[in-house]
Amino acid sequence: MSMINPPIASLQDMFGGKMRPSVAVSTLMNSDQLFPTAKVARGDNAKPLAVSGTPFPAISFESHDRICDLNDYLTINRVAGLLVLKNGAVALENYEYGLNPDQHWASCSVAKSIASTLIGVAVKEGAIGSVDDPVTQYVPELVGSAYEGVSVRHVLMMASGVEWDETYIDPTSHRRRLLEATLSGGKGSIVGYMKTLKRACAPGIKSVYNTGESYIMGAILENATGMSGAQYLSEKLWSKLGMEQAAGWWLEAPGGMILAGSGICASLRDYGRFGQFVVDDGVVDGERLVPEGWFKEAGAPLLPAVQGYDYGYMWWVPDQNVPEHEGAFIAFGIYGQAIYVNPKKQLVIVTLCARSKPSSLNRVELDDDAFYAAVGRALDD
Repeated sequence: MSMINPPIASLQDMFGGKMRPSVAVSTLMNSDQLFPTAKVARGDNAKPLAVSGTPFPAISFESHDRICDLNDYLTINRVAGLLVLKNGAVALENYEYGLNPDQHWASCSVAKSIASTLIGVAVKEGAIGSVDDPVTQYVPELVGSAYEGVSVRHVLMMASGVEWDETYIDPTSHRRRLLEATLSGGKGSIVGYMKTLKRACAPGIKSVYNTGESYIMGAILENATGMSGAQYLSEKLWSKLGMEQAAGWWLEAPGGMILAGSGICASLRDYGRFGQFVVDDGVVDGERLVPEGWFKEAGAPLLPAVQGYDYGYMWWVPDQNVPEHEGAFIAFGIYGQAIYVNPKKQLVIVTLCARSKPSSLNRVELDDDAFYAAVGRALDD
C-alpha cells in the first residue's frame, strides 16, 4: 500500500476516471510508482532557460459561451503547471497543487509525441531505413498477424487498419484489455496482445486512436536501435537538450520494453525544453537530430480527423483555419497534459493538469485551443 498521503490511485481507477481531486494530483505527481520505471539520464550540464523581462499580458478568450481569463483557465482546468516559452524565453511559469520545479509529473500520452520524435532520430541515423518499411521487418513477432503489410508510417499515423476501441472508462475496451494483459503478463505481453487483433480495414485509409499502436512503435524503436527506449531518449535527446533533471519512463515489466505511448515522468521545464527543440526544427547547437522537414510532416494533418482533430505522426493538429494555429501541433495526454508547439510564432505552451476525467468527451473544462490562441495573440501584440 502506498505511504503517500494522499494515496495514489490504482491504474484501473486512473484509466477509469475514478480519482478524487487530491488523489489525481498525488497519482500524477508520483506516477513512477505505477509501473516499473527506467531512468532517462540527463547530460552533465543543464542549460538555464532564459527569462523574458516583460510582464505577461492579460489574455481573454471565449469558451462555453463566456469570456474567460488566465485565472479561469488555471482554476477550471485544474492546471498544476503552466509554462509559456516565447522566442525561447520563459514568458510565464506557474505552479499549483503543490507541484514545484523539481518535481516530476506524468506525461500520459504526451509520451507518444516524444517517442515518434525518436523514430525520426532513428531514421536520421539510419537505424530505421524508411518509415515505409514494413512493421514486421522490425517486429517479426507480428508476422502473420493483422500487422502484416502495415508500414512504420501507418503506425505513426495510427492508420494500420487494425480494429481498436480506446475507451478508457470501459473495462471491456481494447485499451483496458491491453492494460490488464500488461499488468498480468510481464515482458512480451504487449506485442503478444497486439498480434491477436483483427483487421478492420486496409492500412492507410483512416486514423483510429490506438495506444497499442504507439507501444508497437516502441518495439520498432528498440529493435531497430538495439537500445532500450529510455537509453535512446537519454543518449539522443535528454542529454543534449540541457535538461535539468533525469526523467523516467514506464516499462511493461522489469527489463521489458518502454510503454512508448505513456509513462514519461519529467519536470515542467524539461517538457518545455523538448517543446523548444521541436520549435527549433530538431536542431540543437547546430546539430540536426531529425531529418530535415520531419516536424513539418509529423505535425501536419495526414488523414481525416480523429475524434474531431486532425492527426500527424502521433501529434494532434488544431484547426488550421484559425490563424493563430497556423502550422501548430500538440502533444496531448489524458487529464490535460499537453505541449503546444507553434514554430511560426516561436511559441511553446506546456500544461500539466489533474482534470476530473481522462478523456475530453463530455468535457467540463475550458477550451484548450482557445486558450493557446489567446496566448499567441497576446504575446504578438
